[in-house]
Amino acid sequence: MGEYEKERDLRAERRKKRRRRQRIRGIILLIVMLLLLAAVAVFILSNRGKLDLSGMAESVTTFVTEDIPDFFTKGELVGKVKDLLGMERQTEPQTTEAVTETERQTEPPTENHDAEIAQADLLAAMYDYDGAIALLKGIGTYSSNTELQNRVAGYEQKKAACVPIGPEDVTHIFYHSLVVDPARAFDPDKDGYAGWQQWMTTVTEFDRITQSMYDRGYVLVSIHDLINKKQNSDGTVTIEANQILLPPDKKAYVMSLDDLSYYHTYDDRGVASRLVLDEEGKPVCEYVEADGTTVYGAYDVVPRMDAFIEEHPDASYRGAKGIIALTGYNGVLGYRTDGTYSPEHNTNSEVYYTDDLQQKWLDAHPDYDFEKECEEAKKVADAMKADGWEFASHTWGHKEVGDASYEELVRDTERWKQYVEPIVGETDTIIFAHGQDIAGGEGYTSDNAKYTYLKSMGFDIFCNVDSTPYQTSVTSEYLHQGRRNLDGYRIYQDAIIENPKTADLFDANEVLDPDRPLPVPDLGNPG
Repeated sequence: MGEYEKERDLRAERRKKRRRRQRIRGIILLIVMLLLLAAVAVFILSNRGKLDLSGMAESVTTFVTEDIPDFFTKGELVGKVKDLLGMERQTEPQTTEAVTETERQTEPPTENHDAEIAQADLLAAMYDYDGAIALLKGIGTYSSNTELQNRVAGYEQKKAACVPIGPEDVTHIFYHSLVVDPARAFDPDKDGYAGWQQWMTTVTEFDRITQSMYDRGYVLVSIHDLINKKQNSDGTVTIEANQILLPPDKKAYVMSLDDLSYYHTYDDRGVASRLVLDEEGKPVCEYVEADGTTVYGAYDVVPRMDAFIEEHPDASYRGAKGIIALTGYNGVLGYRTDGTYSPEHNTNSEVYYTDDLQQKWLDAHPDYDFEKECEEAKKVADAMKADGWEFASHTWGHKEVGDASYEELVRDTERWKQYVEPIVGETDTIIFAHGQDIAGGEGYTSDNAKYTYLKSMGFDIFCNVDSTPYQTSVTSEYLHQGRRNLDGYRIYQDAIIENPKTADLFDANEVLDPDRPLPVPDLGNPG
């Protein structure tokens, strides 16, 4: 055989081997792909989708294109595929990783409780230590969270340091609507000059009093914090005195606001004209400036006290605000919600109260809508109640209850129930006008027809005006509390007399508004 034939045969043998290797490579590739598919299925079922398919694909490519030519036996192939798929490494490392992941899932996650802590701190600042403690203890991780536990321990320590205060140690102050513009309010050429001077307090005086009382440790409480009411099986109510807890350097007081109806007589007197809700649903005042411009802001007690307590939460006991004592004959809160404005809604055939100013107002508002007025007033009242304010009857017609006959008192109360209660809701509190009362110092008894009637109408809390610092009595049937008028007359008198009645609250000389004309006349009653 010549050299040519040998070379030809050698090339043919090489081509056979090359084709054989290509066939083997194809078979191996098929086997690998089948094993890969099977492994992927197993991994997905056992490891719930945690397989790194992209990394595996890269490894298979390298294996097929580079590693396969180096081995052909079944054992080598199986071993290589196992190594490629990581089966040997999965026996222990994968199990360890799975356990670690399980443990990680059972460990309590790290949580941020800043919002709950801030809310608890606010509750504690308002002396609601129980509420603050319950809030933090209700968090699921409390038992293992030292920060929450330390916070609770601090609240408990502060609560333990508090002292009890009974109703007899709580004073009660009151205001009328605040004067924003003294020049317009105290104009001697306008009707009622003396009354405005005596009964009204200016914004400046109110702010100074509020700050002084806060600096002296006074904390605003709800009058309902002073009693516990127990409903008996026969439907009657038994009342007991209640004690509140405050730090030893604090004192409690109740505040009420009379006549927050914004009467027609308030027009052009430099006071707010009504309460409205701002874009956040909070009550603010509508105020008409001297040039007729209408603006909105904190022009009376409600929004000013709201702002003060927001800045000084420790000025309020558990979010308490004041009591709004309302008449009804000019409506409530600046809305004309009484039947006297609308003959079709005036179900009382006897025109019990007439007011020429009402007709003047109606003539100026031909688009008056009774239902809309009531709807808007109720929205404001609901928002105020949700924010801690309470409502009371001041009698519908600003009645002198001591002088009024029994029949007059009944008609007046029915009128209040008909036109005011639907707006502000039921109340158990009546605050008498003009400083009068339905009994003398002996208290209320069952033979007092006026008391028996008012009690049957759901009133359990009765307040008059006596200007004494502490005058509270609690019986099984009622709470009675005297009030102190912080008005122009009282402030002026205390600024000039030797023994001021308000010395425990403020220095009258520092409170008196320099824009108030002096002297302040004495009309003999607190309005």
